[in-house]
Amino acid sequence: MSDDRSVQFSEREALLFHSEGRPGKIEIVASKPLTTQRDLALAYSPGVAVPVQAIADNPAMAYDYTAKGNLVAVISNGTAILGLGNLGALASKPVMEGKAVLFKRFADVDSIDIELKTEDVDRFIDAVELMEPTFGGINLEDIKAPECFVIEQTLRERMNIPVFHDDQHGTAIITAAGLINACLLTKRRLDEVRIVVNGAGAAAIACTELMKAMGVRSDHVIMCDRSGVIYQGREDINQWQSAHAAATDRRTLTEALHGADVFLGLSAAGALKPEMVKDMAPAPIIFAMANPEPEIRPELAKAARPDAIVATGRSDYPNQVNNVLGFPFIFRGALDVRATGINDAMKIAAAHAIAELARQRVPEEVAAAYGVAHVFGPEYIIPAPFDPRLMEVVPAAVAKAAMDSGLATRPILDLDGYRQSLRARLNPTTSVLSLAYEGARARPKRVIFAEGEEEVVLRAAIAFKEGGYGTPVLVGREEVYDKLRALGIADPTEYELHNSRVSPLVPQMVDFLYKRLQRRGYLRREIERMVNQERNIFGALLLQLGEADAMITGTTRTWAQSMREVLRVIDAAEDRTPFGIHVMVGQSHTVFIADTTVNERPTGEQLADFAEQTAAVARRMGHEPRVAFLSFSTFGNPKGVYLDNIRDAITELDGRGVSFEYEGEMPPDVALNPKQLANFPFARLSAPANILIMPGLQSAHISAKLLRELGGETVIGPMLIGMEKPVQIAPMTATASELVTLAVLAAGEIAR
Repeated sequence: MSDDRSVQFSEREALLFHSEGRPGKIEIVASKPLTTQRDLALAYSPGVAVPVQAIADNPAMAYDYTAKGNLVAVISNGTAILGLGNLGALASKPVMEGKAVLFKRFADVDSIDIELKTEDVDRFIDAVELMEPTFGGINLEDIKAPECFVIEQTLRERMNIPVFHDDQHGTAIITAAGLINACLLTKRRLDEVRIVVNGAGAAAIACTELMKAMGVRSDHVIMCDRSGVIYQGREDINQWQSAHAAATDRRTLTEALHGADVFLGLSAAGALKPEMVKDMAPAPIIFAMANPEPEIRPELAKAARPDAIVATGRSDYPNQVNNVLGFPFIFRGALDVRATGINDAMKIAAAHAIAELARQRVPEEVAAAYGVAHVFGPEYIIPAPFDPRLMEVVPAAVAKAAMDSGLATRPILDLDGYRQSLRARLNPTTSVLSLAYEGARARPKRVIFAEGEEEVVLRAAIAFKEGGYGTPVLVGREEVYDKLRALGIADPTEYELHNSRVSPLVPQMVDFLYKRLQRRGYLRREIERMVNQERNIFGALLLQLGEADAMITGTTRTWAQSMREVLRVIDAAEDRTPFGIHVMVGQSHTVFIADTTVNERPTGEQLADFAEQTAAVARRMGHEPRVAFLSFSTFGNPKGVYLDNIRDAITELDGRGVSFEYEGEMPPDVALNPKQLANFPFARLSAPANILIMPGLQSAHISAKLLRELGGETVIGPMLIGMEKPVQIAPMTATASELVTLAVLAAGEIAR
């Protein structure tokens, strides 16, 4: 289920996330230049009249000349918001914005949230139907049953674009994928399994209908609600529930489950008891999808029946039924063939594609991030939610099903080429970072937050702890507990706090640091002062003494000052020169820039080292490295006196025989613009560079800061590479979310 509450956070953090900077989670960004009067004339009057007439002559041209073909409306009236109930249309807006974010993040589908202030079914239908010219698809969300059935069915009949109620069909598709694989593992056929559905709402009915469409026999399904079995002749049920009434003399959930192969729960916490599980058929299949607490915890089900296969809606257990595996990619495929709807064939194709993906070998980056070698089996019947292959596999299957079933108005002739284009639409960095967070939860580490008295750092530490990414080790005075309490922490003493003025580790720290610095002009009393008063010194010593796995700092001092303090305690890794990488993350691309923080005039050998180590980071983030050594000169034109280190770096890499592309010297436009690069056919880059090695710190630092302030992309870092211990130094302007990301990278295996 998409409502996953297993990731924890404070109410304050959630509100700050939604309010800091630009309120909300979405904005409109123009896709064409709008700088000059000519631009404006083309975008609006008089230039806009030309596509207007073209569309009037041929309405299908709207897909070519407007954003309609990649635009989905996420629509709700707020009558069934998550597990919170009917809170109204306005209260549903944060959820609908969130859904729009998921569409963009996972499938590059543009989405607008629309909240309709009505519970009148007819008015709701009329409002949505009138918006058909605007959108390429409609995603209905958080609408209570049974009204949602009427709304969706009517809109599907009246509208000539895909209409999809995700609460129903998204859950059904992911559940069906899991059922396919669970049956395969237990050597069952869909037309043989006996299923008990507990719950009779929108999702439960959609799951039941899809399973029957896939071959499950109607007389093998018993549906229950809180009053018991929905049987033929029962009068207190609606027409959608009565369609699934069973011809049976069983009347309770306990009776229905006797000998059943599958339990499908979309009901309430604790509804499935261990004794009921014991009464099911051998190797029972259990989907316990109530949120936030399932009908039965997997460990209880396994205790009752060790041979059980269990799935839930939670990410902290195997086999998570998460709608994000489905709806973005289903719309992606439907939009790309301009489908007039989403039918059972497309849903079934999506389910089979997702199921097949779980049976394939898991890529190394996915397996490494989760901390386990995911192999198809009872603990892995559904793919990981952030598996980057979903974007390639599911839309292609949906598109093909739309074409085969006659709903595609613009068929795709080259499906292999289409799959390649899907792969290129999304930036693998986003998936890898998501997997890094999942990896942190699988292998939580202890991370020192050296500036524990700062509110932004405390908020990051709270998010780090409550997100399950590890244990924050705070450096600060006792007042930190008061600040934690003010941030909503009921028991601040649950947070580990190290105060340098009272820590029993201070004598050991002083001995360690004095031995290290005594021949660098430091007196012992100076060492004692540094340990007692300098938070970066104290935090780095905690790391050196093994009190934690990683450290993050930087919000109260300049980057250079923090680095100097850290280097007094921690050395560079053997045979390495520390350097910094800024990572610029766009929707479909990532660019790595180095060295942006440490070395003012690096030698050719150092530049070669930076290129090689940055290439390794890029590969860990899912990219095939292509390195450009930047300069004002393009292969010697114009000539200059500061090109030797760049040319030496090229010669050094030639001698090393590295396994990635590299070229230089060249300016940024040649490195990044394929048209410019084409002017130099001898260049060794097969495509634009994604790693930019700067000739010196001045140009690198200025470029990174300019891009951070002026660019429209997400900036990660700087990431500190090449230290003996995992340390990250954040910029002074870092937000809590950025600090958490750096903490996860510091504790993990990506930035090292």
